[in-house]
Amino acid sequence: MDVKTTEGERYKIMTKPDADLIIVGAGPAGLSSAQYGARSNLNVLVLEQLAPGGQVNNIDVLENYPGNFSAAGALVRSGYEFAQDMYKQAEAFGARFESGSVTGIRREAAGEGCLFILTLSSGQIRRSPAVVIATGARRRKLGINGEERFNGKGVSYCATCDGPFFKNKKIIAVGGGDAACDEAQYLSRLSSQIILIHRRDRFRAQKALAERILKNPHIEVRFNTRLFEIKGDKKVNSVILENIPLAERTEEEADAVFIFAGAEPRAPETDGLDTDAEGYICTDQSMASSIPGLFAAGDVRTTPFRQVATAVADGAIAAHSAAEYLDRIKGEV
Repeated sequence: MDVKTTEGERYKIMTKPDADLIIVGAGPAGLSSAQYGARSNLNVLVLEQLAPGGQVNNIDVLENYPGNFSAAGALVRSGYEFAQDMYKQAEAFGARFESGSVTGIRREAAGEGCLFILTLSSGQIRRSPAVVIATGARRRKLGINGEERFNGKGVSYCATCDGPFFKNKKIIAVGGGDAACDEAQYLSRLSSQIILIHRRDRFRAQKALAERILKNPHIEVRFNTRLFEIKGDKKVNSVILENIPLAERTEEEADAVFIFAGAEPRAPETDGLDTDAEGYICTDQSMASSIPGLFAAGDVRTTPFRQVATAVADGAIAAHSAAEYLDRIKGEV
């Protein structure tokens, strides 16, 4: 290519892209980005390997999203219902959705205006001059004995998915953040035998959530305690718990173990992308990554607070920034 070619000319002669903007992931950040991108008159394609909504689908009652209240003050809409509304809204504005898992992202060449090549697990590729990564994060595993062996046989990472299988059973829940408290609260409506353990001496969750757990008569809270091992034959029968200050271990009967130990980013492999020590994508306040034309939004990026509300805001900003980037490389600014 002639080095004297302008950015606008380069954009016009590129291989025809599949969309102006490709969004990877259809959680709250991706759905918000899809809506704002489509409303900016961009040809938007969303790639999602599962169902629209991501982890928000697992929220029984979305109580801390602004405006998710009825006039009478009663809580309304589950996470799934909220996600479905966002999905239908994005579609109504013109965003297209395809099922697919993106395994890698690369650019055809360096510099602004070059197409991104997205490789799917199926072997197919999609091309776009701008991309928003909104792939979120996956549940973190503890890596203890019995965790993998009994995964799906009493060990779970999703209360709303698997909790109903253990009605009136004895359940061990692990964690001390917002997700752990939310899901323990849900489990307490299925069983009065919930033991929530946390390795620290206090919850990391928001104060209102923590207080609700401590006052719940169906939940026994054990601080300074960690899950050491999960035991059983064909399914979970018991656990080994360790009192951390005393370094003492005891065996406790249990029918199920629900683990809510935080999350880790699930970004597709992307050469030259700056991340922090834990693998979260570094962005500026416009959601731009270290690669021109590549943006990140939601739980997959470095941020001090991971909530549905912040993910939705990230997605809107990312789409707006992507639209401005596309205008610039077309020479239309």
